[in-house]
Amino acid sequence: MQKLISIDLKADFGFFRKPDANNTINFSYNIAHKPALLGIFGAIIGLDGYKEKGKMPEYYEKLNHICIGVAPLEHEKGNFQKTVIKYSNTVGYANKGATYLTEEATLIKPSYQVYLLLNTANEHEQKLFNYLQKGEAEYLPYFGKNEFSAWWEKESFREYDFEQKAEIEESISLKTVFVKENVINEHKADNAFDMSGIIDNKLPYMYFERLPKDFDISLFQYNICDYVLTTFRLKNTMGINGIYYLKEENFYVQLI
Repeated sequence: MQKLISIDLKADFGFFRKPDANNTINFSYNIAHKPALLGIFGAIIGLDGYKEKGKMPEYYEKLNHICIGVAPLEHEKGNFQKTVIKYSNTVGYANKGATYLTEEATLIKPSYQVYLLLNTANEHEQKLFNYLQKGEAEYLPYFGKNEFSAWWEKESFREYDFEQKAEIEESISLKTVFVKENVINEHKADNAFDMSGIIDNKLPYMYFERLPKDFDISLFQYNICDYVLTTFRLKNTMGINGIYYLKEENFYVQLI
């Protein structure tokens, strides 16, 4: 049986490392992406992480098919505040006897409403449903680094009456970040978005970020896609996958 749920996942700090950093400062993705969230949910139900070079971890093998959507909470037009933290490492085996200095642009109080579509006929997904509902975890989840522990209140757990939508005639708002492909690439911006939102919303915005969508197993690296978060309404959902309508709440999310 399919169940669509959400929790409010948060931490005091977060650092979802971007692989394309330079030697001076390392940057974090602003939005918690699916590969990172799979690791968090794997930890919650006690699945193993990386153990062997060149082999995907247990949590990815068991959970990678789960459809996930993310909506940032308490943000500034999609952004979280950041602080630069400096680290030094004087361990000889790590830096050949010299002091290694690095800086990380760390997120301050990142929080996300994370939506999941779970098949409770699956043993691991049923366990995840139960643990999220009860606010329990086998291993402490964290936002990118061990010291950035993450949590959710069991009161934030929600289950939704939902309907999957293939194509929608009227313009809609998507609460989650969504993949830009097939929205702007196939339609001009003025045909993709309903600009009447400028009248209805005093501070409309569009936030863009390139985020990992999943893993390329052969290359053992992220598959990166362009994502959008916006208060504007979408005119046309043709070609957009994973749109779900939450009936009681009367809004749409994208789960992929």
